[in-house]
Amino acid sequence: MHRRNWVALAALALSALTAPAAFAQSKDIKIAHIYSRTGPLEAYGKQTQTGLQMGFEFATGGTMTVNGRKIVLIEKDDQGKPDLGKSLLAASYADDKVDLAIGPTSSGVALAMLPVAEEYKKLLLVEPAVADSITGEKWNRYIFRTGRSSSQDAISNAVTVDQPGTAVATLAQDYAFGRDGVKAFKEAITKAKIVHEEYLPQNTTDFTAGFQRIVDRLKDQPGRKVIFVIWAGATPPFAKLADMDLKKRFNIEVATGGNILPAMVPFNNFPGMEGAAYYYFGFSKNQANLWLVTNHYIRYKSPPDFFTAGGFSAAMAVVAALKKTNGDTATEKLISTMEGMSFDTPKGMMTFRREDHQAMQSMYHFRVAPGARPGAMADLHLVKEIKPAEMNVPVRNKR
Repeated sequence: MHRRNWVALAALALSALTAPAAFAQSKDIKIAHIYSRTGPLEAYGKQTQTGLQMGFEFATGGTMTVNGRKIVLIEKDDQGKPDLGKSLLAASYADDKVDLAIGPTSSGVALAMLPVAEEYKKLLLVEPAVADSITGEKWNRYIFRTGRSSSQDAISNAVTVDQPGTAVATLAQDYAFGRDGVKAFKEAITKAKIVHEEYLPQNTTDFTAGFQRIVDRLKDQPGRKVIFVIWAGATPPFAKLADMDLKKRFNIEVATGGNILPAMVPFNNFPGMEGAAYYYFGFSKNQANLWLVTNHYIRYKSPPDFFTAGGFSAAMAVVAALKKTNGDTATEKLISTMEGMSFDTPKGMMTFRREDHQAMQSMYHFRVAPGARPGAMADLHLVKEIKPAEMNVPVRNKR
């Protein structure tokens, strides 16, 4: 009788000791998504949010839970404003008690947010901001990035224009994305010659003076002449470049990287144009991309876009890490798990590089179809998948 009482008391004591841990582990996994729901990069931000939701659904088998813990997304709109993004991230960590954050859309906002992650010692998974400095000189150990970097853009795009006897003028926006993009592109070019750099305001719609400076610099150059465009947002210059008929007038070509589908409609005015893209829905043949394309068509009557795939990849990275930690969201546990971690995405396998937490990933060399119809969806043909091992992406964080 005494023995039975002792066993019962011991069991009760054990349950009391273990209950707080079990309760703590069963709490929701709170994730802030801070992005441009409005502002100049609104289209990108909304795609990321759609992809993030779909990615969590796919990665958790529709349960939205990991190890019994429910994933709860808290959305915040930074409007593309660095100071606002910074304060929203601080509030997410301090007031909302989120376990980690994802975002933002703008590189300028991301650079303002990086020190906040370090101050609160919480993870910030950057998607889709691109500037090299995010995982370069401004980086800290709490930063991971699934989005591609300016260097990954530049190295893959250099494949299309870096030939001897080629004169290149760059056209970019005058902020972190454009400046870092041109810097990385110049480093990636070894055979062609950069003869001019043109930077215009981020939201400009008046390209007249900038175009004229580029044409004046290129038109009398010998050999092949190319304008390489690095542009983001709602005011891409491609339609206006097509109106100038530069190929016929001056034998000047246009080249650029991939973009969202609406922004690439004018690409059809440049049949045969080549570039490199982060994602195009028809290029990847893996299970995750098949699910994404199929379900996006069913739900939205359109294919998934550039940043939809990015959000999806970010969600898959988070779930892969949480499965490895058995749902443990402690920051140091996540960092040690994610450094060097490989995970599936709609683009295939990505791996977080240990040195700077940049996701090493494939890029896609494309060519605009010769018979592409102006005004229709961009008709891109895959020339080659450029694998991570084929890109010597520099480590820039001086870690």
